[in-house]
Amino acid sequence: MSEEAARKRVAVLISGRGSNMSALIGAAMDPSYPAEIVAVLSNKPDAGGLATAARYGIPAEGVDQRLFPDRAAHERALIEQLDAYRPDIICLAGYMRLLTPLFVGHYAGRMINIHPSLLPLFPGLHTHERVLEAGMRIHGCTVHFVTDDMDEGPIIAQAAITVERGDTPDTLANRLLRAEHRLYPHALRLVAEGTVRQDGGRAVIAETRSGTPRPASPTVLVAPDGRES
Repeated sequence: MSEEAARKRVAVLISGRGSNMSALIGAAMDPSYPAEIVAVLSNKPDAGGLATAARYGIPAEGVDQRLFPDRAAHERALIEQLDAYRPDIICLAGYMRLLTPLFVGHYAGRMINIHPSLLPLFPGLHTHERVLEAGMRIHGCTVHFVTDDMDEGPIIAQAAITVERGDTPDTLANRLLRAEHRLYPHALRLVAEGTVRQDGGRAVIAETRSGTPRPASPTVLVAPDGRES
């Protein structure tokens, strides 16, 4: 099997402009990257990221949640559309809709998400405001496997940045976003190449044939300006 044929097939779910989606697309443009983006879907047909994906020649579709009588009906339609692309991995990249056990169970162990905090700290929304209110000195982002409980799945990788004097929620969010754009492709690589997998309620780092852990770090340290250090 060729290197190209061995790449994992990845579908990305978005609800907005999809900046993390763009980071994944950029990483996957390298033929040596172990994953390829085969589709981008959104619950909002006017999501800006759909046009971005289309410009890269990636199939991009909106599955409008407003056209369905309830969440379950929308998820069944979304599953049908996704499965048509035969994805190995589903990446949530700013998909702003809670998923039911129906959807999560269908892709159990194959769906990952990025969250703008160092989980298990600050799950949910408004993380940057909450970090500043708590007086934290570091902030960060987490990529994790998706489970039925929101933002509580096994952690794949994390990146940390410092909270600077005078930071506002906006400045903190902007600096963290640069770290997210580095972390998500790194975490997807770990999953796609089999270095990290979900085993029950844990994320397990695979071992080499010699029995030692593979040389891949689940943590990325990031300088104050968002660059890796």
